[in-house]
Amino acid sequence: MSQPSTALRAASLLFILTLAGCAAPAPGTPAPGTPAPGTPAPATPAPGTPAPATPAPGTPAPGTPAPGTPVGDAIVVGSTLSITGAFGPTAAIHQIAGDQFIEQLNAAGGLLGRPLEWSMLDDESDQASVADLYERLITQEGVDLILGPYATPLILSAMGVAERHGFVLPQHTAVLAPLLTYDCQFPAWSISPTPNDFIPNQLFDALASLPQPPQRIAFVTNQSGSTDFVTYGLADVEDSPGALSIAQERGLDVVVDIRYPPGTSEWAAQAGQLRDLDPDFIMMNSLGVESVGLIQAMEQLNYRPPLMFSLFPAPGPLLGLGEPAENHLSVSMFEPNEPILERMGPEVREVVEEFERRATEAGLPYTAFETQATSSWTAWEILAAGVEGAGSLDHEAICDYLLQNGADTTFHGHLTFDPEQSNFWETTSGIKQIQDGDWVMAWPDDRAAAPLRGPQN
Repeated sequence: MSQPSTALRAASLLFILTLAGCAAPAPGTPAPGTPAPGTPAPATPAPGTPAPATPAPGTPAPGTPAPGTPVGDAIVVGSTLSITGAFGPTAAIHQIAGDQFIEQLNAAGGLLGRPLEWSMLDDESDQASVADLYERLITQEGVDLILGPYATPLILSAMGVAERHGFVLPQHTAVLAPLLTYDCQFPAWSISPTPNDFIPNQLFDALASLPQPPQRIAFVTNQSGSTDFVTYGLADVEDSPGALSIAQERGLDVVVDIRYPPGTSEWAAQAGQLRDLDPDFIMMNSLGVESVGLIQAMEQLNYRPPLMFSLFPAPGPLLGLGEPAENHLSVSMFEPNEPILERMGPEVREVVEEFERRATEAGLPYTAFETQATSSWTAWEILAAGVEGAGSLDHEAICDYLLQNGADTTFHGHLTFDPEQSNFWETTSGIKQIQDGDWVMAWPDDRAAAPLRGPQN
């Protein structure tokens, strides 16, 4: 029989030493460190051979995980993202931010001391498939936790499954607050509990600050829930405000109100209407790359509106248009402009720079860590804070902890959640603008990196 390996002898000795703390050695037991009878003596080093280095006290044995390294079975978070389909350009941002967060968390010790993994399915930007996919994640794949998908309609579908199974649901971007009635859903992007009132008023306040404020306004609205709601308010609530009614109350002249179905990809008709009416300002309550399609169609007609706004666009494709998108406006929670990074400190700068590196490697058309990445990062932070605070994977305990204690976040500070407000926290949202080929936070003044610019022509 072969002799025991060095590692095996070391393990045996460690076991003997452990027992020695509880009982005295039996008569005839060799002293600790003495080889067992018949064990060959270690070879004597040749003269002049350096002695092996002696490990410093407290140094882990070979193969021992470094302090803080997560150990044990992975905690699995399940979610869907629109890897393909209309929402793909925006979902790519959320995927990179999520991967970065998980790697950083695991490098810092994981979650409850265990490694975190992400089981993510492609929902193909199809709301109809989302509920089945979340059912699969929970009942078939047995994930421990879940995170919401991208876009309000898809999040609403996931929320129904989460509520049915009693799962906590941090979610990135849903804004249709009156429909977010599940107490254990936690928004990572807050545009106030009434975005149909907040967004238009903040935007119109910004426009009113210009030396020559727009007077004639056109609306172009995706009939999807989150965008339609911002333009028209709640259909079943009397006097529910929306951008259209708020514009009229402010004395703006609404020259046209164009509605289009989700999935629209042909924009010639809408572009022709807008060219003929030539408004001072277009408010396009849209998703993804829809505003890019409309701008391209208007360019083909040699028409460029003086000033335009998109509600929830994919940021990179708009920048890719170059001059036709200059001065374009949108909503934002965070833009990595230098004055803002300087104010927020080194931790934020490190997150931003690492995301930009990963986004560049992935070939994203716009590599900045902007509002979509911020909402994704915050959703993961809310989830981690709930689990660590509860000290377990019990969803009721996680939900209770977040409702009672809130969550500390990198980009928004301490958040508190109130189910009476659909858990929406005090907003940090503002208005960003494409200035000289880059997105810049431009309103309000106390969060701006540069002044708001007026029409290009």
